[in-house]
This record gives sequence, structure tokens and C-alpha cells, in this order.
Amino acid sequence: MPGFELFGESEKSQVQDVLDTGVLMRYGFDGMRNNQWKALELEKALALRMNTKHAQLVSSGTAALTVALASAGVGAGDEVIMPTFTFVASFESILAIGAVPILVDVDDTLTLNPAAVEKAITSKTKVVMPVHMCGSMADLKALKDICDRHNLLLVEDACQAIGGSYEGKPLGSYGDLGCFSFDYVKTITCGEGGAIITNNDTYISNADHYSDHGHDHVGTDRGAETHPFLGYNFRISELNAAVGCAQIQRLDEFLEIQKNHYTILKSAIEPISNIAFRRVPTGGVENYSFLSFFLPTEQLAKKAYTALIAAGVDACFYWFDNNWHYYKKWEHLTNVKSLGKLPQEVLNQLPDYSKADFSKSDAWIGRTISCLIKLSWTDEQVNERAVKMKEVLAKLV
Repeated sequence: MPGFELFGESEKSQVQDVLDTGVLMRYGFDGMRNNQWKALELEKALALRMNTKHAQLVSSGTAALTVALASAGVGAGDEVIMPTFTFVASFESILAIGAVPILVDVDDTLTLNPAAVEKAITSKTKVVMPVHMCGSMADLKALKDICDRHNLLLVEDACQAIGGSYEGKPLGSYGDLGCFSFDYVKTITCGEGGAIITNNDTYISNADHYSDHGHDHVGTDRGAETHPFLGYNFRISELNAAVGCAQIQRLDEFLEIQKNHYTILKSAIEPISNIAFRRVPTGGVENYSFLSFFLPTEQLAKKAYTALIAAGVDACFYWFDNNWHYYKKWEHLTNVKSLGKLPQEVLNQLPDYSKADFSKSDAWIGRTISCLIKLSWTDEQVNERAVKMKEVLAKLV
């Protein structure tokens, strides 16, 4: 991770196919495009790789979450349960459709704690949205059981975990809808892009229309298409999709590299006493894009992070103080800062997060360090990194 590190001739060739036609839009201009339909090609490849009936490309991972929720009929006043540890796009997508983000604690998986989810359910809850952060998954079976009992939707945010699996199913395919990001720093990239996968015919039809201004895409005359419902513009371009067409074919290659690098680093620090690793639920397989581990205390985690960076071990993250990925720094959500007035349902139902007690999340995230696994490392660089990590951590713990 990320896929841009290994851009090569296959990506160039796919992009050149589009440039040769001059058609950069995914819809229309049939006579000009010389039968080049990169978005359709990538959707088919993605659905095949994820073992789902359908895939819909959109302009970003944030768009994927927004379109997925909208396609399932989630709207004003509906509550969506999400974790305290995620990217800000999670609550942005929820608020964008007038729904209400309900934050709950994470556990040692660094994802949604099923017990906390159960306690957060109200009569207005419509969705449970686990976020498979840093390449590994939530306790999906437990969450699915909760959703089935309460008649809720399970929407997987697999934006950071493409290629991982749970109980033999690709991440994103276990719930009712799954979402991916193909931005510049994801395991496979389109530069900018995202996708929704599902086996539900209604959801994918809604996603197809909603992401293109409500166009029904019936017939071959775009100007004659009807608008069955309101939509917005979340389209991906053919240029972005072309990059993805090359990258999806390289996913297994990337995963193998990540697993190899991850294993070397984990093996180096595993013998150190008082270091523990995030829990991967039974039946789960990571995509190995991050190595995440716990120090005994928050103070030691901060010291270890500082020492690792000073020793030249870059691309490490201490999420507890991160501006974008942990609730503590989401003051724009806590203080409800918006350019325009938010829907009344949001204002009425949004919890006062300035008074929320997420100490159970703090107990895990405060002790967590995550190290990004790069695709471009040579064997020498990986082994050198492993030695440095071992030396630094052994001195502190």
C-alpha cells in the first residue's frame, strides 16, 4: 500500500486507450470511443474479484459511502452507527444525506465493538457501518447477528481493507453493501475513485441512477433518459477507471508483497515482551496494509512513536493524536460546524459529543501504533526497518 508505488506499463497502456479515443466521460459518445468502456470494465472485474453480483464505480470512497446509504433509502433522521476510529468521511457521508452519525466504541480489533453497538440501537437506527481500518476487519458475524435481530442494514466500509476476507468472503461482500476507496494512497488506486458492491438488485439500480443525477440509463440517447428520482453527480471518469483496470489485475500481486513485508516486521518485534497485536477475528484474513500493535500504556506508546520516527522508521501513525482519524480531533463534528444550516433532524438527534465518554476506545487507540506497509520496499529496506523497530521498541518496553 499504496498502489501508485508500482505504477507501470499496464497502467500507462490502459490510460492511453482512453486518450486515443478522446472520450473521458464514462457515459455517452458511443461512436467516438472505439468500444472503450473502462468504467464498465472495472465494474465487471471488481464484481468478479469480490464474488458479488454487482459493482458501481463512483468518484471517491466518500461518494461510495454516500451513494450506498442513499441507495438503501437512508435519509433524514435515520441513525447510522459508526466507530470512533475511522476517517472523517464516515460521518461526512452520513450527514450529507441528512442522517445522524452515532459514534460508538472500538475494541481490540480497532473496529466496532459489538456490545457497544447493541447498546446504541434506538428506534431510529437504520444502519450499522463497521469500518475495516488499517487492513483488518470488525467482528462481522457478531455485527451481522445484531443487524438480523434488529432488522438493520450492515454496510461495510472496506476502503482501507480491499483484498482482506472474512469466513472466506471478500471484505465488503459480507454485509448488505460494501464500499471501497481507490484514492491515491489506497492498496489499489484510480488516482481518485471508489466503488459500491452488493448482491441486491434494487440497491445497485438505485446507486447507478443516484450517482448520475438520477439518469435511468435506459436506451442509447442520454438526452432522452428519464429521472425516476433525485440524484447527484458522483461519476468517475474514464481516465480514473482506466488506472483501476490495470490495478485490479495486480491486487493479488500487491497483497503478496504486503504480506511478506508485514510478516518480516511482525516477526521481528513479536518476541518483545509487553507488545501485543490487534486482534483479527477468527475466520478473518487481513490485507496486510498496516501492522498495528499495542504498547502497555499510552505514555509508552507516545514515546515509542516518537522514537521510531527519530530512528528513521517513517510511515508510522499514532492515531490517538491524529487530526483526521480519531474522534478526539473532530471538533467540526463535536461543535457542529457547518457552512449552512444542518437538517433539523440532525440538530435534534446528534449526541453532544463534547460530553461523550469514549474511554473504552481511548484505552485501545491510546496504546496503538500502526506502521504502513509499503509496496516499494526492497528486501534490504524491509529487513533494515525490522532491525530498527526491534531495537527501538526493545529499549522502551
